[in-house]
Parts: sequence; structure tokens; C-alpha cells
Amino acid sequence: MPSLSVLVTLISLLPLLCHSFSPEAPTNRRLLVLLDDLSLQSSHSIFFHSLISRGFDLDFKLADDPTLSLQRYNQYLYDGLVLFSPTAHQFGGALDFQAVLDFVDSGHDLILAAGASASDLVRSISRQCGVDFDEDPSAVVIDHNNYAVLGTQGDHTLIASDDFIQSDVILGKNKIEAPVLFKGIAHSLSASNSLVLKVLSASPSAYSANPNAKLSYPPSLTGSAISLVSVLQARNNARILISGSVDMFSNQLFKSAVQKAGSSRKYEKSGNEQFVTELSKWIFHERGHLKAVNVRHHKVGETDEPAIYRINDDLDYSIEIYEWSGKSWEPYVAGDVQVQFFMMSPYVLKTLATDQKGLYHTSFKVPDVYGVFQFKVEYNRLGYTSLSLSKQIPVRPFQHNEYERFITTAFPYYGASFTTMAGFFIFSIDFMYYNCCLACTQRWCWPATWSFGAKAKSRQASTNLAGVDSNLTFWGQKSHQFSENYTKRGIIVKSSVFLDNHYPALLRKVILKEVVACSCCLWDSMREGGGRGI
Repeated sequence: MPSLSVLVTLISLLPLLCHSFSPEAPTNRRLLVLLDDLSLQSSHSIFFHSLISRGFDLDFKLADDPTLSLQRYNQYLYDGLVLFSPTAHQFGGALDFQAVLDFVDSGHDLILAAGASASDLVRSISRQCGVDFDEDPSAVVIDHNNYAVLGTQGDHTLIASDDFIQSDVILGKNKIEAPVLFKGIAHSLSASNSLVLKVLSASPSAYSANPNAKLSYPPSLTGSAISLVSVLQARNNARILISGSVDMFSNQLFKSAVQKAGSSRKYEKSGNEQFVTELSKWIFHERGHLKAVNVRHHKVGETDEPAIYRINDDLDYSIEIYEWSGKSWEPYVAGDVQVQFFMMSPYVLKTLATDQKGLYHTSFKVPDVYGVFQFKVEYNRLGYTSLSLSKQIPVRPFQHNEYERFITTAFPYYGASFTTMAGFFIFSIDFMYYNCCLACTQRWCWPATWSFGAKAKSRQASTNLAGVDSNLTFWGQKSHQFSENYTKRGIIVKSSVFLDNHYPALLRKVILKEVVACSCCLWDSMREGGGRGI
């Protein structure tokens, strides 16, 4: 018996599994249609047959049916809900106000048509969707300038409107030539909800009031503030249609001829059928539904996706975007798809190029900032489902052996350093070898060749230096330091020099015999022995 109950459960879920929403075929297929009266099934048959011909499975029930339920075993039984029950004060079975909102919050679609004397339940559902119907339950839309001439009513409540939203995605590429006939109540859009759009608007001369009563005060809804049909696409891509007229979907208005007041042109058929059919295609995701696949990123010149990037890396990013045409996925072509390289704020924002076949790609350099980044694609376009994609990727700094040996921005400092060294070298040469004393007869004084022994000879002739006292003394037997002291014209010059270690260790006292007097020259000649300088 337990196995039998499990089998029964699986069989009951089989229709659900076959008709559930699928990313591979996003069109909603199983619809629940709630009616005030089952006669609407025949009076609105053209609209319902158009849905069936497009592959939808319609389940008609009265709004107060005690068996109503949108889900079973925590799985929704339907993909869309059509409410043609404007006077229902409560739903039957397990369906209530909150169940309808939860149905939409789960990503499912809704068509709601109201009418005169709309119930509080219908008004509450509409209010939650960003639409406020006129509070006067007896008020309808009246237009004395844009009414339908062929209408039998003399109160001008059957109006002809051709103020459509300019969107090929929502209403299709084929232009709706004939005006749409509307007889119902007005509604306005909530200022706090930016997602609601007017699809069919009233003319500036329209207003909402009770046609059977005199106006004692100005109407609350007038002119372009009145919306006849509105749509909403939620952030979860659920789509909602709200109309103030259930008669707009009827066979009578579908087939009715129309002539707008003030116009000589007469249309044999109103634009209702085309308008409602095209709008229902958008509502049930037969048009304007996008999907993104094959998101890739890698370094330039490589194909594998890395686990981490390094700052200043060059990378490629690509993504494929397709649109559902009602039967198959077609490449989506647009020039406004962008990708962000994001960490707290976008560091890189690039527009993706397309190959006209659904592939979008771009290349950019990783910013010189390390941390945890995200590739983000946030695409929101009127009439299309929104795309929100993100992928996290870390970015590391350079390792110690990856930095450049010479930094380009430091070249001025490098140049300043080498210029300073070169200048010091030139200054040293000039200071050491330039002839700065009056006693020298030559401009340049070159250093003498030193030798120690019996005698020391110079490769430069000695010079008579009158008035110069000079002596050269070595201290100590193993000392490598000697000192020169001489005086010329009252200036005492002292210098100390260290000899290289390769000189003989045993040095005796030597006295300068001949010397070139300038301080920038080396001693020109030395001899062993005693005596004073010249």
C-alpha cells in the first residue's frame, strides 16, 4: 500500500512536471482562468482560443470554486493566472489575496481585468502591484472628444484610444492601426512604484466620474493621469497586466467596427484583438525573454579560466545572450550591454561588442588594485527580462620577483642620480688636474711617477718656486701615511695621503727636494737625503 500511494503521488505530479516553467522553454503553458460567470468562457472565446492556439493549456473555474488551489506538495500547478472576476469578494478553496501575491512573488504571471463595481479584493491586488483604481465604485472613464461614434451609448463611456506605449517588444513590430475600444474604470500609477508602465492611456480630455450623476466637485482622475491598461515587470521578471475593463477582451469589441469622434476614417474592426493578443504574448514570455549562457573570462592569449588574476593583467570577457521568439532561442542583438569589474564600486565599465550572432565580448586591463572583484552584468531594457549576472574573482598584487627592474615613472630620478655622479666626476678631474697656481708654466699638471730607492726621478722638470717652504715626512717604520706642509704667499696647505699596501713597509725619512707647488698637482720629484725644499 505505501508503494501504491507513492505511485499515485507521482502520477498526480506528472502534469506539473510536464508543464512547469523551464529555462529552455520559458513560455508559460498551464494557465488558471477564474471567471465570475462561466458565460464569459463563450463571450470571450476569441481571446481564449488565441491562447489555446499558441499552445497554452487553460483551466476554467469559477472564482468561488471550493477546490481552488495554486499549488500541491509545495509545487505550483500553474504557470499563469487570469482573473476575469472583477466582482469576486473572495476566492474559493485555498486561494486568497496572499496566495495570489505569493504566486507572483514566485515568478509567475498574472492578467487582471476589472470593471464597474470592482470588489475590494481586486482593488487590493491591484494596489499591491502599483495600480490604484478610482475610489468611487460607480465612476467610469468618460471622454466627450475621443469616444466611439458607433457606440449606442450617449454618455460617451465607450471610448476609442490609440495612445499606445512606444515599444515593439511589448506590442509587437506590427503597428496597431485601429483604435482600441475601452469601457471600464480608470486607474492611476503609484508614484512609489517605478516598474509600472502605461500601455494604453486616456486622452487629455478624459476624466473619471459617474455618468449618471452631476459633478459636484472636480474629478480626482483626469487627462493623461488616467491609465486604461498598465503592465508591470517585477524584479523577479514576473509580468502583470492590469486592465480597467474586462469587456475589452470580449468578442463583441474584438469584432466591432470603430470610428473615432472627430475623425472621418472608419475601421471595420477595432484594434482590440491585435492589442490584446500582442500584449498577452509579452505577458506570458513569448516575447522579450532573455537568457545569458557561456559566461567566460581568461587572460589574453589563453583559453583556460584562471582562479586568480594579477594586477595589470590583460583579460578577455565574453557572454552569449539569446531571446525567446515563442518557438526557439534567437540571437539577441543590441549595442548597450555592459560589463562591470566591480569591487565596492565599478573600477572598469566596458560596453560589449557583438558579432550579431549572440556573442558579446570585450578586453580590458585589470586595475592596479588588488582585492576581491566581481564580473557583473546588470542589463535592464524596456520590455525585456532583466539580466543580473555576477562572478567573483580575486586579484593579487605582484610577487617580489615580478616587479620591473626599472620603473618608468622613476626615470627622472635615475637620470638625476647619474647626472650627479657624472658631474662630481668631472668636477674631481677638474679640481685635481687643472692648473690653478701661478708658478706652473703648463696648463695641465699630470701626476708624477713615484719610485723609492736610491733616488727618485720625475717625468716633469722641476720648477723654481721662490718663497715656498715645503717638506715631506714619513712617520714610523711601518707607517703608510705621509704629510705635506708648505706655505706660499701666507697660505698654509696641508694634505694627508694613504699609500697603497704594495709599497715597501720599511720607509725612512725623506725630504722633498723638488716639488710642483700647485695644490691640485702631485709631487713632481723626490730624492733621498736631507735638506729643505728649493
